[in-house]
Amino acid sequence: MKKLPIGISNLKEFAENNYCYADKTKHIRQLTDNGKYYFLSRPRRFGKSLFADTLREAFRGNKDLFKGLYLENNWDWSQKYPVIFLSFGGGVIKEREDLDRKIDFLLEKSMREYSIKIDCNSVREKFSRLIELLNEKFNKRVVIIVDEYDKPILDNITNKDKALEVREGLKNIYSVIKDSDAYVQFAFLTGVSKFSKVSLFSGLNNLQDITLDKRYSDICGYTENELETVFKERLEGLSRERIKKWYNGYNFSGISVYNPFDILLFLDTKEFNNFWFETATPTFLIDILKEKKYLIPNLEKLYATEALLGSFDIDFIELETILFQTGYLTIKDSYNLGSRKMYELSFPNHEVKMSLTEFILGYFISSPKIQIDSGMKLYRLIEANKIDELKDLFYTFFASIPHDWYRKNELSGYEGYYASIFYCYFASIGLDVRAEDTTNQGRLDMSVKFEDRVYVFEFKVKRLSQNNKSALGQIKDKKYYEKFISDFKDIYLIGVEFDSETRNITCFEWEKV
Repeated sequence: MKKLPIGISNLKEFAENNYCYADKTKHIRQLTDNGKYYFLSRPRRFGKSLFADTLREAFRGNKDLFKGLYLENNWDWSQKYPVIFLSFGGGVIKEREDLDRKIDFLLEKSMREYSIKIDCNSVREKFSRLIELLNEKFNKRVVIIVDEYDKPILDNITNKDKALEVREGLKNIYSVIKDSDAYVQFAFLTGVSKFSKVSLFSGLNNLQDITLDKRYSDICGYTENELETVFKERLEGLSRERIKKWYNGYNFSGISVYNPFDILLFLDTKEFNNFWFETATPTFLIDILKEKKYLIPNLEKLYATEALLGSFDIDFIELETILFQTGYLTIKDSYNLGSRKMYELSFPNHEVKMSLTEFILGYFISSPKIQIDSGMKLYRLIEANKIDELKDLFYTFFASIPHDWYRKNELSGYEGYYASIFYCYFASIGLDVRAEDTTNQGRLDMSVKFEDRVYVFEFKVKRLSQNNKSALGQIKDKKYYEKFISDFKDIYLIGVEFDSETRNITCFEWEKV
């Protein structure tokens, strides 16, 4: 049985150590046949570095590493090119000086590899001279590959001044690529985010963005077919539907793919866990959610234009953009609105939805122990269908939210704030939760599905109610439950009312349809 390539991003290791490998080399031929300058954005831990390394080995002409792969018989191996490979993936850069030292180190590494000496202190000049001298020495145009091109900026994204300093330093590198066009055979840049060309690339206008090009939608990540064929021996006895629910669902305007980091760790442990989410703490997202005063249930369905998804900058950070580019949301649907293309975004899978809502919920309360204990009790109450006890549980939970949080947050007087708490509470323990669920009579606030039962929720804030109708009465009047009749054995209607002054539940009513 072939080994699982956990943490492996080097093609030579794959070829020499019998690792499972999903062949993406067809895309390399496709790229070189159709263009010269490319940019690809994908979330972290998605295989960008492996693809970048595979590109490097192809241009170097290392045919032995491609045995059995598509490119073995579909590449001109007689042509070998000098390759400058710059990777910013390792370490954390916090100062402009750190960045300059990192760039200088990477350039010196290439100089040693090709036995070239350049005597100058400017990293911009050194990079430019390196490209020219490689072209002169080998009589070949140079291939430039930059992996994780944006990481130095993202390392400082919560410190605007530092991020701007680092951005200016990176301009020194990326502007050289444009100015060296006569010496460049091929250039490929990867990263998590796509910064605007104006702010970072200084005129590199011919950089072709393939992030949402359906031809390259599976350039990183595992397709369903690749999972079935490459890992066939390891899937025996495992629930394919459950694997798909947990780890599939990432879509970049084409075929849906699995997160490779998740799949490899799952196949190794045979346990469902939030492997990908645990590799980074998205604290910056909390800052953005607070700043935008965003309602968490709205993450179920967001809309964005193609321009919004592909435009990110330090001075202009939109929630939809950062959530998509970092992998917390993905494309669920697209359509044309006049001459503009629109995308519908939502959580890619169970892992991300459960983990992100759990993380956000932890922001609301003061004690991780309360969150854990309350979550366990909530699941047991739903499992046992003890609806009457839910009121006491939620009353205790709201009482645990620090008073200071209410004072600072303007959402505390609105239904949306309380709906956010409920939504995160249920979603964070892995239940099937739908927010703003559409019916032919309007939108119900939330539904929770469990086995053959569904719980239909409506929330009201006492001070804001526009009429005397109770929350439960509104569910019944609007007949929000009718859409579930054919699919569920038992339907429960739950109306929850809050008082914005006491900051807790004042009425919790329910009945069974």
